[in-house]
Amino acid sequence: MTAVAIAALLSGCAALEEEKINYKSAAKATGSLDVPPDLTQLRKDSRYALESNSATASGFAGAAKKVTDAGTAANTMGDVRMERSGAQRWLVVSRPADKVWEPLREFWTANGFNLSMDSPDVGIMETDWAENRAKIPQDLIRRTIGRVLDSLYSTGERDKFRTRVERNAQGGVDIHVAHRGMVESFTSNDKTSTTWQPRASDPELEIEFLRRLMVKLGASPEQAKVATAGTASVVPALAVAVIDGRPSLKLSDDLERAWRKTGVALDRTGFTVEDRDRTKGVYFVRYVPPGTSAEEPGFFAKLFSSKTAGPELTRYRVNLEAQDGATLVRVQSSDGKPDNSENAQKILKLLAAELR
Repeated sequence: MTAVAIAALLSGCAALEEEKINYKSAAKATGSLDVPPDLTQLRKDSRYALESNSATASGFAGAAKKVTDAGTAANTMGDVRMERSGAQRWLVVSRPADKVWEPLREFWTANGFNLSMDSPDVGIMETDWAENRAKIPQDLIRRTIGRVLDSLYSTGERDKFRTRVERNAQGGVDIHVAHRGMVESFTSNDKTSTTWQPRASDPELEIEFLRRLMVKLGASPEQAKVATAGTASVVPALAVAVIDGRPSLKLSDDLERAWRKTGVALDRTGFTVEDRDRTKGVYFVRYVPPGTSAEEPGFFAKLFSSKTAGPELTRYRVNLEAQDGATLVRVQSSDGKPDNSENAQKILKLLAAELR
């Protein structure tokens, strides 16, 4: 091998070390890869629209326009910083919502994703499932014929990201990024069949995309690197407890911080957030309990089909209530009544695993 060839190989390896993320939206595949029923995404139901004079997501776009028309300091472009609270990080941008939405679209598509949800009215943008091609081993064969037959290689993992945008009291917005993952596993000893199963959310991926988003929104790469430095603290998950005769989660946080943490937990577990009322501490969500349908569609059919086949989702309210400096998280029925059902307890257990 010539010196030129060796140098080329070494430079290729160095580039791969620097580039740990290289996403490509998954294409529709043939065959049936089954996935257990999960928390499925459906479009917003208009009957959950609330009064526009409260801090609801349905008033999100209108309120953002009012801020723009006011000509306040919130219109200053490129004013972005990162905030941290415990294990959570998010961006605070001193701009109205309508000034960040298009850059968000451009950001995710430029990073190799298609969008499966793009809803300014509820302040949620979600990518389709995609594969991080940078995880594929770069051996000699892969570096030669693998470039021609790229589709033959797969990591056996898929990721999607949800971006949630909320107005803050300063006239700008808070931006949260939440990760969900799936992994392909064998279901037989002879390794002839597989299924896709959820895997734990990856906080490091969330931080990396927040760093990149900071740069997209105007921060320098050096500023973004400093802002994301350090490791987030790990806090044990909560346990569901019965308080005043109702299944509850008790957070040792004030209502503002608990609201933010619960929103991220809902995003990570894949709940469909149809609307939210921050002034009343209520998230309006939809949920499908696992195992409710024997004819759940295959993984790729479910992920990439526009059809809404599958079990009907049930609406709930996730209610946050301040209590003696702490916050109680409880589940209500769609009409706002206390819900002590088995499904309500399952919802709280799902949230407890992510509320840190």
